[in-house]
Amino acid sequence: MLNLTELSINATSQTSPSVIIKVCVVIPFFCFFLCCIFVMLHIFASHSQFMDSSRYILFAHMLINDTFQLLSSVLLFLFVMGQVNFAIVYCVPMLLISTATFQNTPLILAAMSLERYIAIFYPLQRPTAWCSDRIWIIVLSLWSISFIFPIIEFSLSKQSPTVNVFSTPVVCKTTALNSSPMQVLFRAAVNILFFAVVAVIILFTYVRILLETRKLRQDRVSVSKAMHTVLLHGFQLLLCMLAFTHPITEILIRMTANWLAEDITFLNYFCFILIPRFLSPLIYGFRDQSLRAHISKTFLSSSKKVRSQAGR
Repeated sequence: MLNLTELSINATSQTSPSVIIKVCVVIPFFCFFLCCIFVMLHIFASHSQFMDSSRYILFAHMLINDTFQLLSSVLLFLFVMGQVNFAIVYCVPMLLISTATFQNTPLILAAMSLERYIAIFYPLQRPTAWCSDRIWIIVLSLWSISFIFPIIEFSLSKQSPTVNVFSTPVVCKTTALNSSPMQVLFRAAVNILFFAVVAVIILFTYVRILLETRKLRQDRVSVSKAMHTVLLHGFQLLLCMLAFTHPITEILIRMTANWLAEDITFLNYFCFILIPRFLSPLIYGFRDQSLRAHISKTFLSSSKKVRSQAGR
């Protein structure tokens, strides 16, 4: 199994027009994503009602995590497209951030599903760690877990004695540093474990909330909304899992079209890694009525300012 970093950097030496086209395709999507994320984070910071809710704090945490994920992925993609090599000591932190944030996304989805579960079943006796003023405990725990396994994976690597981590230039990719059979097996096991645990948590919370909806006669609307929210988290998890479908798509494309290997890799990277990462937080953000209303007001006020300045 591969993560964003591995898929984005398998390209070999290519002609300049091909590189320019691929860069011109990726950069606009990334800039649009950053603009939307900036707007949503600005709304969170400007309205205290969002920062007083554990649900929105976790969502803001997911936005920040996915921003780091895409930023590291796109930077590595650009380095490979530009044939930029640098020392291992500078490469490892970028790969560590990319891998950790990739694994952190399903953990955040699990935490958001559990938050909805606790809000429904324990509205008056919510555990301290799940209160808005203590949710940082959950956030720090997620980051700690997501960084532990990549650090262990990198520690399992065995560099050649002739390689100097401070001066030897390398292609900055996971397969260049973590390619031993033990590391590959460890990475696959960790990814399977992460996504399996999150899938079980989301399924459990969805079924429990679904059963609670049938029991309650009052406040069925809020419980139903929570059920739909957990179902959306399941859809977001499926979007994340698209990153693991690249072997199937490569086989299908090779059977039906005579494409270059680097073009197939780029198609997988763009369609099954970048696009799902773009869509997952945006779908969740624009689905929320309160957040969507503030986003509309922000864009309307911005357009009015632009018109007024243009009319002067």
